[in-house]
Amino acid sequence: MSTEMEPLSIDRAIGQKILLAFEGKDDLPGEIRDVIRKVRPGGFTLYRALNIENPAQVHQLTQALQQIALEEGLSPFLIAADQEGGQLMAIGEGTTQLPGNLALGAAGSTELAHQAGVVLGRELAAIGINIDYAPCCDVNVNPHNPVVGTRSFGQDPRKVAALSAAMVAGIQASGVAAAAKHFPGHGDTASDSHHGVPVVPHRLERLREVELPPFAAAIRAGAKLVMTAHLALPEVDGRDDLPATLSASILQGLLRRELGFSGLIVTDALDMRAILQGMSIEQVAVSAVSAGIDLLLLGPSQTSPASIYNRLLESTQQGELDTESFQASTRRIKALKDWLGKQALPPELDVVGCAAHQAVATEIAGRSITLVRDQGGLLPLRLQSGQRMAVILPRPLDLTPADTSSYVSPALAQELRRYFSTVDEYLLPHAPQDQDIAALLGQVQKYSLLVLCTLNAYSQPDQASLVKASIQTGIPCVVAALRMPNDLAAFPDAPTFVCTYSILEPSMRALAQALTGIIPFKGRLPVTIPGLYTAGHGLVT
Repeated sequence: MSTEMEPLSIDRAIGQKILLAFEGKDDLPGEIRDVIRKVRPGGFTLYRALNIENPAQVHQLTQALQQIALEEGLSPFLIAADQEGGQLMAIGEGTTQLPGNLALGAAGSTELAHQAGVVLGRELAAIGINIDYAPCCDVNVNPHNPVVGTRSFGQDPRKVAALSAAMVAGIQASGVAAAAKHFPGHGDTASDSHHGVPVVPHRLERLREVELPPFAAAIRAGAKLVMTAHLALPEVDGRDDLPATLSASILQGLLRRELGFSGLIVTDALDMRAILQGMSIEQVAVSAVSAGIDLLLLGPSQTSPASIYNRLLESTQQGELDTESFQASTRRIKALKDWLGKQALPPELDVVGCAAHQAVATEIAGRSITLVRDQGGLLPLRLQSGQRMAVILPRPLDLTPADTSSYVSPALAQELRRYFSTVDEYLLPHAPQDQDIAALLGQVQKYSLLVLCTLNAYSQPDQASLVKASIQTGIPCVVAALRMPNDLAAFPDAPTFVCTYSILEPSMRALAQALTGIIPFKGRLPVTIPGLYTAGHGLVT
């Protein structure tokens, strides 16, 4: 593919810095074509709710977008998506359901992380997406973190660094650019930047020990992009209200000069409250570009790309923004497009969800399932003639905007029915109320075994109440944390406790197989369970 000749005029350079978002799955809205003609953007971000149905549909959509670029005399678009695996899958149906980063941390294999990256990259390339907003390089050292969770590889900076680098290499070996995120590290925050500005209070020395090593490793592995976090580092730039996305000292100082990153810096979505803080999106765009941002990622709720473009143009004309910096940024964008244009032809669409990729997901799941304790001696599960088993689980929700769990129906009961004919399923609200718990307790008396599943019960007291009440019935219980292992701290008396780190089908199948003794438990905790078990613990059977 050819790209536009440099240097571009300033009005053309401005457009290349904008990644548009739009609502549409088949026919492109007419206003999008008008915006393209006006803004001449660098590309697009596709969102599951707005643009995604299945791989074939996405392939048609990306081909249509690239045809418009050709017709308008533009270089091929950058087309990006959040395809992390695990709890954030922009393209879900039909793709390989990789268990996700925390499962990879539990498996502890850089080889599997590389294979996961290859799967992500090959499937995205096949459907016409050329940037993956992955991997998540955040070090999960805060059990109260509401936004990172299973998206992190774990709490050990060295292990997170090794797994991050391996995934970057795998994604880019498939001809798709990786975007390491969320710089300078979102793992030690207790609030969600979708709703406000998280503050990371640590000094630079601590950042160099914990938060920065995974990004340094991703950069050494050749990551083409780094995505910023909308969080504040007051010990670095003296302010607790300035997101890193708008901080020249963080972007130019830490990322460019200290870590030596020469690729593209892309914002996290610009419709998040942490970045807006009462400012107009136009003001935010100018501040971000001035700080050193190359690509402005417009969120799905933003409908003002033309006004952003006009404000950036005005700022350059008035000398508010540096023209030379604009051109340097444009050269970086062109370099990425040139790299993408030199990649091998993408694989055929039938590679998406193929048997070889499914085998990778199966191996990750099988090697990640972690047995934390079996004080009840319940494993492997056995039922006598006439006995019944109940699987109880809360309904999955999107716990943050960076979550696609609501699209998933965990199939644990279905998988256990492969081995037991008498398995019933009870699906409860995510936050079961007293009446829900009472009704369930009235039902479970007829069962000889309960498998209780939790989804972040550590921060959901109603789920913890359900588990405690179920244990008190005296019916043998296996508790399975389907997201974060921290849940055990909310009901520390649970005698048998296992972790899957994922609600996706491969993990549910592996859990059923491990519970019944078909496969051994191999995983080890990638994070500490506060007050109970340290990272690295796991009973290997």
